[in-house]
Amino acid sequence: FNLFPPAPLEQAGAKAVQNLDRRQALTTSAVGLAGLFGFSGQALAFGGKLKSVNSQLAAYGLPQISSVPDGFSPLLELYGTGQNRDTLLVEFLHPSDWIVVKPNNDVNGEDGTIQAGEYAKGDTATFFVWDTGKKKIEDQDKDFFASAIKKAISQKGDNVYQDFKIINTELQQHEAQTYVIVDFKYVLLTGAGFEVERRGVASVTSEGNGVQVLWAATISARFKKTKEQLRVCAESFRVYADGIKVNKIDYNDKDFEVKKPAL
Repeated sequence: FNLFPPAPLEQAGAKAVQNLDRRQALTTSAVGLAGLFGFSGQALAFGGKLKSVNSQLAAYGLPQISSVPDGFSPLLELYGTGQNRDTLLVEFLHPSDWIVVKPNNDVNGEDGTIQAGEYAKGDTATFFVWDTGKKKIEDQDKDFFASAIKKAISQKGDNVYQDFKIINTELQQHEAQTYVIVDFKYVLLTGAGFEVERRGVASVTSEGNGVQVLWAATISARFKKTKEQLRVCAESFRVYADGIKVNKIDYNDKDFEVKKPAL
């Protein structure tokens, strides 16, 4: 199944999750490592090619990606195909060797998020939605962005981090959309009792009924080497709500079936 048929995604529905995992050989190692950095148990796939991504953007009348830096791949994915979430179209660039993880759907609804990463090294870029209503991003202060990113990194609980600090913020305008790029750092508290210093770059915006964050981070020891990659991820982030229509998955449909990856 392809989430992006030649026409806009009007037909995505109950069968949207029948091929959740096309790279099951990678599932065990990638999902386990993904859990350490904030997220686990999701289906794995690889990002689409530029031509395919641009054809889908064009079908929606959205701005196309003009170019992709060497070593990167574009990702365009739907978030919210289940009844329990608003639908968003998420776009960003990521290093081509990163593994992409997407939301799962089961009888309880959609769970998880969109993430790409080189999990063995601690490099990740993760999409997060804060259901706080529409906000005018350019009017928000540093405390607002700190709250948004703290919520993004603490989806497993408030006791997973300490010493969070915003280093810098930068307002960016893309077409009619406003994004704020945020440099930040924090200490990750692992379940094994270790403290891991991490640095990251996030992009924060507000489309539809909430606030959306793409936060890209790594361990501090790798930040000097990877900071430009993380910045490309964050600055390439776009999210669209208006006009993104999809037939929500009907969990009572007799054709609905979830094929979970073999762990």
